[in-house]
Amino acid sequence: MTVREINGTKLAEMVLQGAQHLKANSQMIDALNVFPVPDGDTGTNMNLSMTSGAEEVKKITENHAGAVGQALAKGLLMGARGNSGVILSQLFRGFSKTCEQKEALTTKDLAEAFQGGVKTAYKAVMKPVEGTILTVAREAGEAAETIAAQEDDVVAFMEGVTNAAKESLKRTPDLLPVLKEVGVVDSGGQGLLTIYEGFLANLKGEDMPEAGSSSVSMDEMVNAEHHKSAQDFMETSEIEFGYCTEFMVKFEQDKLEQNPYDEEQFREELSRHGDSLLVVSDEELIKVHIHAEYPGETMTLGQRYGSLINMKIENMREQHTSIVGDKKKTKAKELSEYGIVTVAMGEGVTRLFESLGADVVIQGGQTMNPSTKDISDAIDQVNAKNVLILPNNKNITMAAEQAAELAEADVKVVASKTIPQGMSALLGFNPDTDLQTNYEEMTGLMSQVKSGQVTYAVRDTQIEGLSIEKGHFMGIYEGDIKATKQSQFETAKNLLDEMIDEDEDEIVTIISGEEVSQEEQDELEAYLEERFEDIEVELHYGGQPIYSYIIAVE
Repeated sequence: MTVREINGTKLAEMVLQGAQHLKANSQMIDALNVFPVPDGDTGTNMNLSMTSGAEEVKKITENHAGAVGQALAKGLLMGARGNSGVILSQLFRGFSKTCEQKEALTTKDLAEAFQGGVKTAYKAVMKPVEGTILTVAREAGEAAETIAAQEDDVVAFMEGVTNAAKESLKRTPDLLPVLKEVGVVDSGGQGLLTIYEGFLANLKGEDMPEAGSSSVSMDEMVNAEHHKSAQDFMETSEIEFGYCTEFMVKFEQDKLEQNPYDEEQFREELSRHGDSLLVVSDEELIKVHIHAEYPGETMTLGQRYGSLINMKIENMREQHTSIVGDKKKTKAKELSEYGIVTVAMGEGVTRLFESLGADVVIQGGQTMNPSTKDISDAIDQVNAKNVLILPNNKNITMAAEQAAELAEADVKVVASKTIPQGMSALLGFNPDTDLQTNYEEMTGLMSQVKSGQVTYAVRDTQIEGLSIEKGHFMGIYEGDIKATKQSQFETAKNLLDEMIDEDEDEIVTIISGEEVSQEEQDELEAYLEERFEDIEVELHYGGQPIYSYIIAVE
C-alpha cells in the first residue's frame, strides 16, 4: 500500500518511536566516543534532548504536521545538551520552520524539510567539521531531494533516506582521521541514524527490536508533566482555560448500547471545551486530560459511556501564581550591573569559582552537560544587565551560546574549554569596564594557562601512538593523551613532567578529585617541590568525579 502523505498524528508517532529507539541505544552511542575517557556522552545528550522534544510533541492534540514539528523544535531547543544535542535541535528547528504551515507532508515536503534542517544546523556551527552528524544530515538530505523527485511513497522515501544516512555514517572515518585511527564511526551521526531508523520502523508498522514496542502507555500520555518553564511566558490573567482536569470513564455496556463510543468523535467534542487535550482508551477505560474552564461539562460528556472514576481537578491560575511568584519578585528587584555564570563539578571546584567571583555555579561538566534551559535559568537567577558565561567545557559552549541568544540581558560566552581556563579568565574580570572589554580581556587570559587532566580509560584502544589498557590512567594535556600508566600517581607525575617548562612557568595549581587520598596528594606535592625547585605549587581539594587531577600551569 502506497502512503503518499503523513499527517500530524503519524508524524508525532514517528517522533516518539525515533526518541524511544535513541533512548534504547544511547549507551551504545556513548561508547563510540573517540577518546576512551568516561565522558562519552553523545548518546546521553542526544537522548535527553530528543526526550525533551518528544515530551512537547505528546502535548499536541491537533492533527497538523506543522504543529507537531513546532512542538518538537520547541522541546529540543530548551532541552538541548552538549554540542550533539544543540545540533540536533537545530536540525529539527529548520525542519519545523520549513513545514510549519502544512497539515500533511508528502515526500517532496519531507525532502524540503530535511534540507531546511541541514541549512539551519550548518548556520549554527561556527566552523562545521565534516565526518560528523552534520555530514550525515547533509548527505541524507541531498539523497532525500533526489528520491522525492522520483518517489511519492513516504515509506519508500524514508527507507532511502535512512539507507543514505547509514552509508554516510560508514564514510565518516574517511573524513575524520581520528575516527579511522580508533576504528569507530561518528557518534553524533550514529545518533541521527538511530532516530531515522525509528521513523522508518513506525512508517512500516514495525517495532525496533532494541527499543521494544513504540506504543506509549495511557499513563505516560495522560500524566505528561506541565513544564514550569512555559509558565514564564504568560501572565495569570492570560490563562483561558483555568482547570487542569483529569478523569477516567469505566465503560458500561447499557450506556454504550445507547451511545456507541467513537474515540475520534469524543475527542472532537471535548476539544470545543478546552485545550491540552488527551484522550486515550482501551477495551475497558477512557482516560481524559484537558484544560477546561468548566470541568463538569467535560465529565458530563464522558458519563454517556460509563461511570466516572479517578477524577482530579486543579486550579491552574492558582498554580501559575505560585510557580512564577518568586521569580517575578526577583525580576522586580533592581538589576545588578554584572552577573557571572560558570559550570563545574565537585564541591571544592564550586567553592574555588565562587571565591573568584562567580555568582552562579551550575553543577555539570563531563557526563553531565547542562541544557540550554539550565543555563537560561542561571542567567535569570543572577538578575543582571550584563552576564558572562564560562562553560569550561567545549561540549557546553553551544548550549551556552543558545541560552545567550534567548536571554533578555546582554550576554557574552567566554568559551573556556577547561576548568583552568575558566579560573584564569575570571581573574581578568573587571566590574568597572564594559561587557565587550571584559569579554576580550578574559578570552585573552585563557591562552596563558596550560590545562591537564588525569582520568581513567574505559576500554582498550590505540591512539596517537599509545597503547591504552582499560582501567589504566591517562594524562591529557590540552586535549591530547600524553601519558598512560596503571597508577594514577605515576600518570600524574608523567603528565606534570610533560606540561611544566622550568624556564617559562611559575605556578602549578593541582585540584584533586574525589578518589585522591590526602597521602597521595602530599606525595605529589613533595615530588613537585623536589623536581621543580623554582615552581610555586598550589593544591586544592576539588572533589570532582571523573578526573583524579585537574592541573593548571602558568
